[in-house]
Amino acid sequence: MMMKTMKTWQAKNEDQSTKWHIIDASGHRVGRIATHVANLLRGKNKPEFTPHVDTGSHVIVINTDKMELTGDKLNSKKYYTHTRFFGSLKSKTAGQMMGEDSGFVLSEAVRGMLPTNKMSRHTIMKLKTYPGAAHPHASQKPEAYTIPAHTGLKKN
Repeated sequence: MMMKTMKTWQAKNEDQSTKWHIIDASGHRVGRIATHVANLLRGKNKPEFTPHVDTGSHVIVINTDKMELTGDKLNSKKYYTHTRFFGSLKSKTAGQMMGEDSGFVLSEAVRGMLPTNKMSRHTIMKLKTYPGAAHPHASQKPEAYTIPAHTGLKKN
C-alpha cells in the first residue's frame, strides 16, 4: 500500500499582498507596542506566515511622544552612537531621545525584537513612526489596530 505524502505549503514573494495598520501609541508602554509591531511587520499574525518570505504588513505608529517607559528607564537607559573615530562614543538617555525623536526609541525596540538576518533591514523599513496624530499615509487606507489593555498587576 502506497502512502500519499503531504507537501508543506510555502508562501511565495509574488503572491503576497501587504496591508497597512495604524497604531495609536498614546498611553501604552514601549515594550508592549514593540512586540505587537514586530509581529505585524513579520506577518506572524497571518496563517500563511513563512519565516524566509516577507509576509508582513506596513505599520504606522502615531503619537509616539505620548508613549510610556516604566521604572527609571528615562534616566538610566542609554543609547550609544559611534563614528568609528577615537573618542567619538556619545551616549544619550532615553529621556533625551524621547525629547528629540520618540520614534527612534520605538524603532530601536522593534529592531531588537526582529531576527538578525538579510530581511531585517527590509522589514524595519516598513515601520513608520510619527510624534503627532498626523501622518501622510491616508491614501493607503490603513486599518486601525488596537493594542489590548495590560491586565497585569501593578507594583506599588
